[in-house]
Amino acid sequence: MTASRAEEWLATGARFDWSPAAGDASPVSIFHIELGDADAPVLALVHGFPTCSVDWFEVAHRLSERFRVCALDFPGYGFSSKPRGWGYSLRRDAELLDHYLAEVVGASSAVMVAHDRGDSVALIHAAGTADGRTRTGLEHLVLSNANVFLPLSNLTDAQRLMLHNPELLEQLTPELLAAGMGVTTFTPPRGPDDPEVQALATTFAHEDGVAILNETIQYLVERSVDEGAWLRALAETDLPTTVVWGLCDTVSPPRVASYVWHEHLMFKPGANAFYLIPGANHYVQNDRPDAYVQAVLHGLDAPEDAAPGALDDAPGAPVLVDRSRSELPDAAELIARRAPLPG
Repeated sequence: MTASRAEEWLATGARFDWSPAAGDASPVSIFHIELGDADAPVLALVHGFPTCSVDWFEVAHRLSERFRVCALDFPGYGFSSKPRGWGYSLRRDAELLDHYLAEVVGASSAVMVAHDRGDSVALIHAAGTADGRTRTGLEHLVLSNANVFLPLSNLTDAQRLMLHNPELLEQLTPELLAAGMGVTTFTPPRGPDDPEVQALATTFAHEDGVAILNETIQYLVERSVDEGAWLRALAETDLPTTVVWGLCDTVSPPRVASYVWHEHLMFKPGANAFYLIPGANHYVQNDRPDAYVQAVLHGLDAPEDAAPGALDDAPGAPVLVDRSRSELPDAAELIARRAPLPG
């Protein structure tokens, strides 16, 4: 009998125990996976809410052809421990991520590819790297569909219920949560028999993760307070940053990515780039895995003078929207320029 996606992912991984340095929380068991050559450059995949590292199932093996791919499930998610009242937060997860990369993986530097809630954890790590508070430096940061600027987001009714009405979670099952996400956050919509939807249901059910959704979703409050500071801190670094966004996302719509690009990244030091992927929703790495990997690798490798446009001639190819620059050209001068006549 063929193993399910969740079973296959679980069999690939291992565990380690961890507790915050402050000593104010009980130890938790952390699930993680590693793929690829142990001597290859490290690439860390950072998952979002309410899911886990299984989000990366479609792209992890593709990326492992070049990198040592590493990913974990944060406490409260996936196959990691989910104790009630543990004190889940973005900052704790950033502390864990640094421990994981430095102590478990043994990496002095890494490429970091993040999605959704994981974008905020990655931004905290990037800020810590800039001021010497992390042990693992970053070579490149990739941000994907996330409400990293909440005023332009479209929070769903389900998210608001999780935030404010925890008693209603008693009526929610892992299967219902996964099925609802399959319909709203994938393009085309996925049914309950889809392998990814089934994997989500399995990971939600592990240690009754649905019961603590009201605790884990409080990261949105933390993000609302500090999102501007994290983005400004990134803008002051020369860390190469790539934005890869699914165009069909209605929860974290492309206007979020456009705002972050224009306000914080377009004039940022370093080689930075912004890509859109047609036909991809919030879970861009699942909807268009080949296109996602193509955009990520192009962002890592493209010359600074790479021209905007589709990356190839295939229908639905990733589109390079923009690259960073030191200043905008003078508009009047651009209009005044005349192209040389042919011949």
